[in-house]
Amino acid sequence: MAYSLPLLLVPDSPADICLPDVGMVDAEADLVAQLQTGSEAAFRTLVARYQDRVYRTAFSLLRTPEEAEDVAQEVFVEVYQTIARFRGDASLTTWLYRLATSRALKTRRKAQTKKRFAYFTNLLGFDNNVLHEPPDHAHPQALLEGQQQLQLLLDHIARLPDQQQVAFTLRHEQGLRYDKIAAVLDTTVPAVESLLFRARQTLRKHIQPHLRYV
Repeated sequence: MAYSLPLLLVPDSPADICLPDVGMVDAEADLVAQLQTGSEAAFRTLVARYQDRVYRTAFSLLRTPEEAEDVAQEVFVEVYQTIARFRGDASLTTWLYRLATSRALKTRRKAQTKKRFAYFTNLLGFDNNVLHEPPDHAHPQALLEGQQQLQLLLDHIARLPDQQQVAFTLRHEQGLRYDKIAAVLDTTVPAVESLLFRARQTLRKHIQPHLRYV
């Protein structure tokens, strides 16, 4: 889902918060039932059906294709290994989003820890190599007009608290409804509204001065 500046900095309409699914529940239930029998064909169907959204969710939080691919693989491995214990407390889609976001955030925290450790060991003289910042990986939307503004937005999204960042990413990159985001975060729709409101307020504060057409 493409970012649209500055529209994504304003609240959604009430109609966007909760709309009924059409045909998804039965399809997911059938797929889960097949997966729990150990069907390899069902697992291939699962990967084919969901790999793009799992990858894009991970990429939205990591901004690194290689790490996003690793996270996506880990998600499907975990599903394969634990699907027998899946009881349907959440939908299959919600479960996949939870796995993708939690693993992506864990990967990012681990990378940040390694980076800080490398910085301090270098600072303290344990490593004479010059540290370099990791290269920036261009987001696909950076090809659109306003590349500098978009990169500024992405930088500030990455600085949001984890819960706000996940809610904002699932809403504006994945297009999830509020109730689906609430399910992924194991919270309520009002809590999601609050997370998105605070995220938009923070982004508006930092981004709006740079938007010539706002």
